Amino acid sequence: MRDKPATGPPAILAHFPLCYPQIAVADARQRMPIAWTWATPGKPAFSRLWPPRKAAAAKIGRPPVYAELVSFGCFWRRLVAAVTLTAGLAAQDAREIVRKSVELDHANWQRMRDYTWVARSTERHFDSEGKVKSTEESGWETVMLDGEPYRRVLEHNGRPLPPAEQKKQQDKLDKSVAKLAHETPEEKQRRLADYEMRRRKEREFLRQIPDAFDFRIDGEAQVDGHDVWVIAGAPRPGYQPKDRDAKALLKIRGKLWVDKSSYQWVRLEAETTETIAFGLFLARLNPGARLVFEQTRVAEDLWLPKRIYMKGAGRLGLIKRIAMDQEVAWSDYRKFQVDSKIVPLEH
Repeated sequence: MRDKPATGPPAILAHFPLCYPQIAVADARQRMPIAWTWATPGKPAFSRLWPPRKAAAAKIGRPPVYAELVSFGCFWRRLVAAVTLTAGLAAQDAREIVRKSVELDHANWQRMRDYTWVARSTERHFDSEGKVKSTEESGWETVMLDGEPYRRVLEHNGRPLPPAEQKKQQDKLDKSVAKLAHETPEEKQRRLADYEMRRRKEREFLRQIPDAFDFRIDGEAQVDGHDVWVIAGAPRPGYQPKDRDAKALLKIRGKLWVDKSSYQWVRLEAETTETIAFGLFLARLNPGARLVFEQTRVAEDLWLPKRIYMKGAGRLGLIKRIAMDQEVAWSDYRKFQVDSKIVPLEH
């Protein structure tokens, strides 16, 4: 027997979508077959190789983006007594599930450029007693203009924009389109490079999540018809963030619902456990702030935002206290045809 516990043949086929080929992986933790042993009281024990020797002879590959998993021999030996064949995946597996789901963010974003969508936001501010003192609603459409998102406001506080404001929105879009049409190749290259640099910076924060937290699989569930793993995460003791923005990760705990077949996030919940400061302490977010994020499958192996809800209290500057929540819902995703072209309207 190897020094890892037999959890029963794990998900025998793991499908890696989008930019990675679909690869059959017998066990995400190793390339070699495992001897699975069953022992029934009163009956002789028997073993079986998984995968079978013939299948094991075939090359089992995996995407190069995923690092070789580390053996936790001593940890597994201590854990064996507490698990059964159907106990599910262990801590290292939970981390790799999260790592795969974070990597898929980039693939989703690349394909998101082929879509337009509509979003609606509701923002509420509360007084010191927790009563709503103001509410603001807005709706907008997002289109991709030559690789970058452009937002056009459609409604405010539940009502369509008046004609004069609609004209202003269309004029802004026309100016943006005209500006792009007159770009030199050098200007376009520089603009897209700047945009990609900002996007990579945002992703660096996300890519630290698998290493910044200790994960465990709390169980399995079904969300919106999808079979999911429920994975809880808490800050990993001793983790050193790679940049200042990532320090906030050490003050957050959360839970993930990850689709078993696609490794995409179906739902995320997070809560701050300590005060988080931004911008040289000019803004502070109190403990207990909550975040809920949901995604939906738009096309084959493509998941895009469905809803986000944020609620928290804090302080701006030294005096102003704030308490608010905000909900944004995305809908009406439409494929933007490759041969389509946005042109300014003729007035």
